[in-house]
Amino acid sequence: MRIATYELGGSGPLLLLVHATGFHGMVWAPLAARLARHFRCVSLDLRGHGRSDKDPSGRYAWERFTLDIRASVDALGDVTPYALGHSCGGASVLLTEQAWPGTFRALYCYEPVVMPPRTGIDLPNALAEGARRRRAAFGSREEALERFRSKPPVADFDLAAARAYVEHGFEDVSDGTVALRCRAEDEARMYEEASRHGAWAALGSIGIPATLACGGPGAHFDEAATRAVAARIPGARTEVFGQLGHFGPLEQPDVVAHAVIAAFGS
Repeated sequence: MRIATYELGGSGPLLLLVHATGFHGMVWAPLAARLARHFRCVSLDLRGHGRSDKDPSGRYAWERFTLDIRASVDALGDVTPYALGHSCGGASVLLTEQAWPGTFRALYCYEPVVMPPRTGIDLPNALAEGARRRRAAFGSREEALERFRSKPPVADFDLAAARAYVEHGFEDVSDGTVALRCRAEDEARMYEEASRHGAWAALGSIGIPATLACGGPGAHFDEAATRAVAARIPGARTEVFGQLGHFGPLEQPDVVAHAVIAAFGS
């Protein structure tokens, strides 16, 4: 498989940035610009997202995202990076560190999708159904941006992050229209796998510094849920951004960048 990676600029220790479900590596560009004096920022498109290949099996168990992350780290040479993960990306960097201890120097996870295992019962997944209903094609990127900016969550994004999402999240079609690179069915299957990975059970195996962050009211994973995850990771700390939501890194890149710099001691 081919996994797309992006050099987002900067100098200093390597920082790998891993995106949320349905997004792509270039949405990190505005935040990376704020980190550039402290880190060399590199992002990737997880399989099924952006310019990376689709999973040939059509399955999107989240443990498979660790293969993309590990391959990206290996391709960057003999280096141990920091990692910043958002939502699915946060869970994926935790899973990667569990599978290959010592892959990272330290972790910063903003609302990682990690929760106690259910009793073998799959509940209806509104996010999956929403993905299947999402409009996938537009007449132009400008039309897509206007549509997405008209309602949450993109309405709350920093404008540069919203533009990056649309610019790199759509591909040109031969008839002159543009279409989402992340296919609706693939995204839906990713959401359906969100509660099936094993990160929760192995949180105690993480032996590197970790910060677990969340937004305030309206966050998908609130303070209580975030502290529950942090409590299972030895020495982990938590941060709560009361003014932000689940998409905090894309809403206020300045605020999150400042916190990441402080957490990694740079």
